[in-house]
Amino acid sequence: MIKKFVPCIYLKNEKAVKSFDCLEVINDDPVLLAEKYNDDNCDEIIVFDLSEGDNEHEKALDVIKDICNKVDVPVIGAGNVKRMEDIKKLLYAGCKKAALNFSKQGNIDILEEVSLKFGKEKIVICYKDTDDIALHEEPIKKYAQELVLLDRQEIKESLKLDMPTIYALPDVSLDKILDLFRIPSVSGLTGEAINKNTAEINNIKKLCAENAIEVSVLTPAFSWNELKKNNDGLVPVIIQDYRTEEVLMMAYMNEQAYYDTLSTGKMHYYSRSRDEQWLKGETSGHFQFVKSLTADCDLDTILAKVKQIGAACHTGSRSCFFNEIAKKEYTEKNPQKVLDSVYSVIADRKVNPREGSYTNYLFDKGIDKILKKCGEEATEIVIAAKNPNDNEIVYEISDFLYHVMVLMVEKGVSWEDITDELSRR
Repeated sequence: MIKKFVPCIYLKNEKAVKSFDCLEVINDDPVLLAEKYNDDNCDEIIVFDLSEGDNEHEKALDVIKDICNKVDVPVIGAGNVKRMEDIKKLLYAGCKKAALNFSKQGNIDILEEVSLKFGKEKIVICYKDTDDIALHEEPIKKYAQELVLLDRQEIKESLKLDMPTIYALPDVSLDKILDLFRIPSVSGLTGEAINKNTAEINNIKKLCAENAIEVSVLTPAFSWNELKKNNDGLVPVIIQDYRTEEVLMMAYMNEQAYYDTLSTGKMHYYSRSRDEQWLKGETSGHFQFVKSLTADCDLDTILAKVKQIGAACHTGSRSCFFNEIAKKEYTEKNPQKVLDSVYSVIADRKVNPREGSYTNYLFDKGIDKILKKCGEEATEIVIAAKNPNDNEIVYEISDFLYHVMVLMVEKGVSWEDITDELSRR
């Protein structure tokens, strides 16, 4: 079992507070806090919704949605669950998993229902009293993936349960982390002990690996010696945005940069002009967080897909490749770029209306007209699909997608929202 480091965010009034019992605000922007945890190489994030009342709860769900959109690691949504609809809202907000609080009888009652509806892999159980779990051990094993223990006083008792459990701790020593992770049923650690030490996660993971504890780290399939170097003993690296696949820059690695990149999860390079190694973003803050490293067929060039913070180029440009030398006119064929381009035009029409624009006609008529057109175009697809000519269905699907994009702009939904949801599935 891969052991996990799982920081948590206690969400109250759209801000991050210290704990369940202390509502002192520690961060005005929970989304930025979640991004920090993500970039510090955590494995999951738990968000506890401490809101009261429907209005505050809906605002909390919006924050959770923003967090899910900004981070790459799985988010566990917890708190304010009373019925199956609440689990659905958390999953629809983008959470990979949702938590049932087993100190509430209502949550115990809906375990089977939500598990069958959404899948066992999406359900975790939060608890403070081990007796609550022992009394329902059989259905929990059948319908939930994992437990989250919120009371450290129950650790000894909970270890008797043969179930994967994340333990919430207010503080913990390195030796204690190693001891806990050696226990097969301990799947991860969360709580203040992890929150205040996320900057050290990479170092702690390294220590775990050195002690034969399996953790999520970048393990190279090829050693530095297996890569083919140029005459300077370096390997060129092409850096690409992992979401858009935009080429950002090109640099070189030496052996130290290669292994520092793997151990820290941040791109390191060797500067030929300065004759020194450098961490991208060390002075500018424009870090590059590794998503994947791939060698080419000859093992003499590396393609790095990264999450780029800010600009990649020292000029302040997003990409270093902006000096156009020559260009032929061509029709864009990249599906994402085409859809993004059409979406941008539609969004611009909403802000800057043009006389005679059909798009503006739809916006002026309002949501009911847009929905009517989406329904009509969906029906046209069904009719076209029954005909033998493929050209007709291509045309009708294109019409449908255009009207759906008008609806998306009207409702403030982006293609990134859609692709993020599809990738989670």
